[in-house]
Amino acid sequence: MAVASISSTSSRLQDSSAAVVPVSTKMAAIGRLSQNLLKSAALTQTRQLSAAAAHGEQAAKTWKILSFVVALPGVAVCMLNMYLRSQQHSHEQPEFVPYSHLRIRSKRFPWGDGSKSLFHNPHVNALPDGYEQHDH
Repeated sequence: MAVASISSTSSRLQDSSAAVVPVSTKMAAIGRLSQNLLKSAALTQTRQLSAAAAHGEQAAKTWKILSFVVALPGVAVCMLNMYLRSQQHSHEQPEFVPYSHLRIRSKRFPWGDGSKSLFHNPHVNALPDGYEQHDH
């Protein structure tokens, strides 16, 4: 009886190994299929990229033309506008109005005489008691 059980066990092993071969064959087929799909997807993507490269060259040419025809003249018109406005602008200081909520100094600045901000411009920025006197 022991011999019969060994032979039946070996026949089960042979049956199970025969069942494994088709599974590995199926797996190999799935692997080949996935590789073929990836290759075709890569080929399609390469075709799209080469088409986009041709489009990119045309787009670069278009933007270059737009830069010279639209952008640079636009900058020149803006510069002319600001120059003409600066010629019409009076360079007098506005009247000083001592509003209580502006120019509050709770302590002195650590630079200079302590009353002027770091980027103080005497023509534009007033001190707490008014504009600085100039002989212009």
